[in-house]
Amino acid sequence: MSVSVVLIVIMAALFACGVYAMLERSLTRVLIGFLLLGNAANLLLLIVMGRPGVAPFFGAADPSEMSDPLPQALTLTAIVITFAVSAFLLALIYRSWQLGQADTVEDDEADVALRERGGEPDETMDDEIDDEDDDATTDFVGMDTSPITVLHARDVSSIRDDAPVDRPQRPPGGDDR
Repeated sequence: MSVSVVLIVIMAALFACGVYAMLERSLTRVLIGFLLLGNAANLLLLIVMGRPGVAPFFGAADPSEMSDPLPQALTLTAIVITFAVSAFLLALIYRSWQLGQADTVEDDEADVALRERGGEPDETMDDEIDDEDDDATTDFVGMDTSPITVLHARDVSSIRDDAPVDRPQRPPGGDDR
């Protein structure tokens, strides 16, 4: 089984161009990048499929003459997923164009605050954990406001079961047989 190097180069170029286009701020370029990625994935599955052969449902005598149906099914699935996400992105682009006459994603306050915060150390989470808290799986252990009550074997006898009990229904005539 020899795969054409040209197909591999084209697939790699489609993946590279698709990723580069998806990193842009324009939603139209994101859509084009996603379509390139979808086509590259389909080409990858075509390359992986190998040598074409007889369809499995024809019942070829030699199993080595049959083609593998799994890559074909995965390709159809990839086509459907690419179509659905492309339709969703087209709806986003249309709505963005309706609202702002542009399809670029602008920075909001959270993006600006995150960009300005960039150099702060990430040691703030380490200050909140004590050695005694390492065993705990929740912050509410041992508190009155605990949403989870941990029961031990000695606590089971103190639990009062107030659930309704199903009693057998009496027949409508008052007959107790």
